[in-house]
Parts: sequence; C-alpha cells; structure tokens
Amino acid sequence: MTDYTYAETEGRAGTPLVFTFHGTGADETQFHAAASELVPGAHVISPRGDVSEMGALRFFRRRAEGIYDMDDLGVRRDAMARFVEAHRTRLGARRVIALGYSNGANIAAAVALERPGLFTDLALLHPLIPWEPAPQPGLSGRRILVSAGERDPICPAPLSRSLVVYLAQQGADVTEAWHPGGHEIAPSEVEALRGFLGS
Repeated sequence: MTDYTYAETEGRAGTPLVFTFHGTGADETQFHAAASELVPGAHVISPRGDVSEMGALRFFRRRAEGIYDMDDLGVRRDAMARFVEAHRTRLGARRVIALGYSNGANIAAAVALERPGLFTDLALLHPLIPWEPAPQPGLSGRRILVSAGERDPICPAPLSRSLVVYLAQQGADVTEAWHPGGHEIAPSEVEALRGFLGS
C-alpha cells in the first residue's frame, strides 16, 4: 500500500484511528504501545521515518538544527499524506488522530497544513515550524494539542507560541500544555495528552 515500514495494531470497530510519528533517532515503536493505552481499542499505525541523519531516523531532511530542506519536506509531506489517506480509506475511520513528537510532530503538522481534512485531531508534542504557514481555513474546527517546554533549546518557546496563535487564527480548537523544562516529555504533558485524547 505504501513505501513506509510501519507497525500496526488492529482496533475495535468504531474506535479512532491513531497515527503516531516518532522523534529523531527513534522508530515506529516509540509511541505505538502508548497510543493503545491512551486511546483504548484504537487502531494504531506507526510509520518509520525514511530519512537517515547519521543513522538517526527522521521523516524529512534538514540542513542544520532548525533549518529544514523545504523541498525535501514538501516531497515527504505529500508521501505521508498519501500514506495516511490510504489507510484512512482502507479502514473507513471517522476520527483520525495524529500523535507526533519533535520531528514527528513536524511531519504531522506539515501534512495538516497541506491536507487539513486528513486528521480530525492532532497532538503535537514539541513541534518546530520555523516558517510562516499560509492561511489554511480547512483547519477550522480541528482539535489540536500543542505541548512545549519553556526552555526547550530545540523548539524555542516563541516559535511554539507563534504556532498556537496561527492555529487559533485558522479557527482550530487549540489546547496548550506547557512545562518549565526543555525538549523532554514531562509527566504533565502526558496527563494533558491523556485528557485531550480521551475527550
């Protein structure tokens, strides 16, 4: 169906479809089991990033920390959108959730900015969108959680706040979850994620 290697856990009929997107250096197992715990009974699909950065798996190339290869991002964004659409169609899912961390949050966000109808809910943990997205009215009504660290050296807080403002301006239903630390996922984020996905 696609060119991605991925993990898949069958869900119960009528439950959400959850796509998980790992961070740099991880793989499809990073959040796969956690998604089943956070959304009991869900059908879970977790693709593996197909870009290697000195052996660390990612979903698209970058030129340096925080500087993306935008041409490569566009190509891989479109490929991921096709992957998501194919599985969504195959399973007939109505509620489709994206759960991504760091580079995984970035590819999920990039897909949603281009194809907002593919996901009903997005949980973006420590995203970094260093460009100014074009207006996207299709995001209106989408439920989006953005979590971040006040002292994140990889995803600076001002850029996270700018993303929240942008999403709200598009009409998305945005929830913020902040912790005082850095790029790590804090326990408070997990609780925010649990509440977001369970609502």
